[in-house]
Amino acid sequence: MTNDHPVPLDGVDRRILELLGKDGRASYAEIGLLVNLSATAVKRRVDRLRERGVVRGFTVVLDQGALHWETEAFVEVFCRERTSPEEILSSLRQFPEVVAAWTITGDADALVHLRASDTRHLETVIERIRRERGVQRSRSSVVLSRLIG
Repeated sequence: MTNDHPVPLDGVDRRILELLGKDGRASYAEIGLLVNLSATAVKRRVDRLRERGVVRGFTVVLDQGALHWETEAFVEVFCRERTSPEEILSSLRQFPEVVAAWTITGDADALVHLRASDTRHLETVIERIRRERGVQRSRSSVVLSRLIG
């Protein structure tokens, strides 16, 4: 539940958020040692930040290179009318193959960067994305070689 009138974050809240951003698996006790609070006090603050919508969830970030996911593609996603960016985000969050995603101008509603182990894996992911509620169709471009970056 988010608050329509946000309360400013204090320095301790900001430090807790910074530490969670660096290591989402850090225990409340570990964070407490660094911010001079008990584990219970840190938990209360994190719970409050979640209630206010400052913290929306915890996730795992995979290293696609370590997984040998070296096949890349950019997928333009075309959505049905009235599909909000939040709905697109919610759909895409479930795919560990999604490296990044943006809402964009033009005909497509979103641009999604994917990494997969091979073209078969890539095809499976694209088909799963196309079956998501709100998605009408997609258009894909497979990366052949990286020129910069």
